[in-house]
Amino acid sequence: MATSAPTQPEVSAGDPENSLIFPDNRLLIDLCGEFDKNLTHIESALGVQIVRRGNELAVLGKADAVARSREALQTLYHRLETGREVEPGDIDASIRLGRSEQDTGARSGDQKEMFPGGDFEIRTRKKTVEPRTVTQRAYVQSLFKNELVFGLGPAGTGKTYLAVAAGVSMFIEGHVDRILLSRPAVEAGERLGFLPGDMKDKVDPYMQPLYDALNDFLPAKQVAKLIEEKRIEIAPLAFMRGRTLSNSFVVLDEAQNATTMQMKMFLTRMGEGSHMAITGDTSQIDLPRGVPSGLVEAEKVLKGVKGVGMTHFKVEDVVRHPMVARIIKAYDKHTKSDR
Repeated sequence: MATSAPTQPEVSAGDPENSLIFPDNRLLIDLCGEFDKNLTHIESALGVQIVRRGNELAVLGKADAVARSREALQTLYHRLETGREVEPGDIDASIRLGRSEQDTGARSGDQKEMFPGGDFEIRTRKKTVEPRTVTQRAYVQSLFKNELVFGLGPAGTGKTYLAVAAGVSMFIEGHVDRILLSRPAVEAGERLGFLPGDMKDKVDPYMQPLYDALNDFLPAKQVAKLIEEKRIEIAPLAFMRGRTLSNSFVVLDEAQNATTMQMKMFLTRMGEGSHMAITGDTSQIDLPRGVPSGLVEAEKVLKGVKGVGMTHFKVEDVVRHPMVARIIKAYDKHTKSDR
C-alpha cells in the first residue's frame, strides 16, 4: 500500500547549520523519549549537545557529529511518522545507517518488490525485523537475492537471527514449503550419551538458540504445530546425510564447527527451489585440534561462485549489548599481542 510522503522537519532559519524544527509536537515528544532519554543516547554516542526549545532541537558540537546527529533525528522522526516506535536499537541503527543510506540505497526491481517499504524490512507473524547496520542491510539483501549465503563474523551481529527471520518471511509468503534449521552438535561427543531422555531430548539443548529465534517470529502454538507437521525441522547436522532439501529455507548455524566432509555433505543437500544460509564465526572453532573447519575451506572454495553471497560482519556490527563489542575487541587485542 502506498504511503504519503512524510512531512520533513524544517531547517531553522535562525540556525541553519545545527537546528531542526519538527512540525508535530506529539511525535517530537516520542522522538525525545521519556526524560529526553533518546536525545541523551544520541548525545552520548556522538559527543554532541542537543538543546530543546519548544518544537525545535538545536545540536551543538563538531561539524561532522552535528551532521550525523541531525541525520539520526530526521531518520527517527520519519520512523515515528510511519507509525513505528523508537527503541534503543533503532537509535543505534539511525546513527550507523543514516537516513540518506536507508532512503536512497540502490535496489534492483526484485528487491523493491521484496522490500516495498524501502527500508529492507523482514516481516514475520510477530514482528518486523529491520537491519541495524550497513552490513546487516547488505546481508538481508543477499538472503533474498542469492540461493546460498554465508554470514561470517563475531557473535552478536545478527547473522543467524536475520537468516531465520528471512526464512520465516519466505515461508509465510509461500516462496518455500518448509524451514530447516541445523547446527553441529560438536559439544555433544561422548557427553551426549550421559544426558537423560531420547535422542530429541539429548540434542534439543544444543538447538535451543534456533528455537528461540523461531519463537521471536511466530506464535508458540504455530511453531509447535509446524514442527509436528514437519514443515519446520530443527535437527543436528549429522541428521542431514542422505537427504535432498527441495523448496526449503535451510539455515546451518555455528558452521565453523562443521568438518570439511560435513560441510560438503550439507551444501550438496540443496534441492530445487531452496535457499541456504550458512552462519558462523571462524574465531570460535570448537573442533578437535588438527581437524580443519569446513566453513574456513568453503569460504575459500566458493568465493566468487555465481549465486553465492558472502557477507563479512565486523565488531562494529554487533547489535547486542555494547559490552559485547568491547569484549570482542579486548579478546582480539589480546590474541594479537600473543602472536
